[in-house]
Amino acid sequence: MAAQSTVATDFRLTDILRERVAAHPDQTAVSFDGATVSYRELDRRAGLAAAALADLGLGAGARVVFIGKNCPEFLELLLGAPRIGAVSVPLNIRLTEADLLALVEDADAGLVVLGPEFAALRPALGDRRVLVAGDGYEAWRDAPAAPLPSSVPDGSSPDDPVLQLYTSGTTGLPKGVLLAHRQFSALLLAAGHWSIDTGSTALVAMPLFHIGGVGYALVCLAAGARVVLVADIVPGALLDTMSDERVTNAFLVPAVLQMLVAVPGAAERDWSALRSIAYGASPITAGALRSVVETFRAPLFQVYGSTETTGAITQLDPDDHDPDGPRARLMRSAGRAYPWVELTVVDPATGEQLPAGAVGEVRIHSDQVTSGYWRRPEETAAALGDDGRLRTGDAGYFDEDGYLFLTDRIKDMIVTGAENVYPIEVESVLSEHPDVADVAVIGVPDERWGEAVKAVVVPREGATIDPDALLDWVRPLIAGYKRPRSVDVVDALPRNPSGKILKRELRSPYWAGVGRTIG
Repeated sequence: MAAQSTVATDFRLTDILRERVAAHPDQTAVSFDGATVSYRELDRRAGLAAAALADLGLGAGARVVFIGKNCPEFLELLLGAPRIGAVSVPLNIRLTEADLLALVEDADAGLVVLGPEFAALRPALGDRRVLVAGDGYEAWRDAPAAPLPSSVPDGSSPDDPVLQLYTSGTTGLPKGVLLAHRQFSALLLAAGHWSIDTGSTALVAMPLFHIGGVGYALVCLAAGARVVLVADIVPGALLDTMSDERVTNAFLVPAVLQMLVAVPGAAERDWSALRSIAYGASPITAGALRSVVETFRAPLFQVYGSTETTGAITQLDPDDHDPDGPRARLMRSAGRAYPWVELTVVDPATGEQLPAGAVGEVRIHSDQVTSGYWRRPEETAAALGDDGRLRTGDAGYFDEDGYLFLTDRIKDMIVTGAENVYPIEVESVLSEHPDVADVAVIGVPDERWGEAVKAVVVPREGATIDPDALLDWVRPLIAGYKRPRSVDVVDALPRNPSGKILKRELRSPYWAGVGRTIG
């Protein structure tokens, strides 16, 4: 499929199935757990789900919460709910029960659909309408006399939300990011950049409660691909699925890729069907890249984005993945913006646009950018500002060729003396030490410099880390002002349910009683 750059202004999420049914009704849309569903059948089920939602009295603006692993039922609801103007709200199943219940309340759910593995939540949901997939859901879905057509209610707008995804904040209750038809009309243009078309068999293994999973699934379905849906990440089983189903395209995070290449015999399998593997959420080290390329023998490309940007807004192409060549430096970049995305790097204090090479805050203008947070006007105003540009909180810079290099989160920057230190630079070096399994770099109080750089490291299984020896090892590899002045060795780093390191929690003991904190 040729890459496009013009966003359709009149697109609706309901167009996806209507167009696919008109073009290839009997082509497989979804394969899951040994069963397949055609585009015609997926359209029928989504239409029945929409009619069943309407029979419950739900309509425009109603929230349909889903708590469960990846399954076709969620896709039915996602593609059916817009037919009555309702909004799908999948929740992160890694959250605690208390957090899940709090988000159900925050969303003001009109219906909660549980995956079978979460049926035990039913009593805790009280008087809310609850359905369990495999135990009542199918009978409810199939009860209406006829499915609703693939269209939206009269008077609806491209800016009406269709999906509400909760961000995994490091403090407080996550915020519900509102994503509308318009945002997806832009994201779907990525299909041509990802080599996805009607001949693709696309692996969707990332959770559908994250934009990386649900956004990728919608791009694949809109392109007419066959989606191979996976509920659990089990490395050996996932490799079997990829090879047995002759997967052509996949999106996986680097941690999963590294698990896959570590499976004995992974490189001996037949990967000739693979066209590309996309990865995101974090960069990939040169060593890991070599292992992935040697194993799968397929092009890799990196994407960068967030829930607030409906996923990917930049791409580092396969040709730029050259860890041993003259363009090796690009491996540290997030690539370049898509044609329909405008990126700027500004001084976060003044908003002044900065020249190439200068580090500032990355800001984004695009149809992919959210209209804001559910019932959070102050947070919405803070994120979008007066000009509607998303303030990402990410620090970075452009090189002369327009490649974006991300350095860190603005709030995690360490100011030591008059110098700014971005922890990710130091973490990247320390992570190359053979005995380091995990690392976080933070700023701690220092009487002379204001802040000093501290590394908190987790040793690999069976390894022992001597802090002084690690400091000696890193000395020739990084500029003096960036070098850690101390090292703490711990068993594990604190993380939120999405795996992000809780640096505020790491910093707080050192700043207690100091009178200020970082971030």
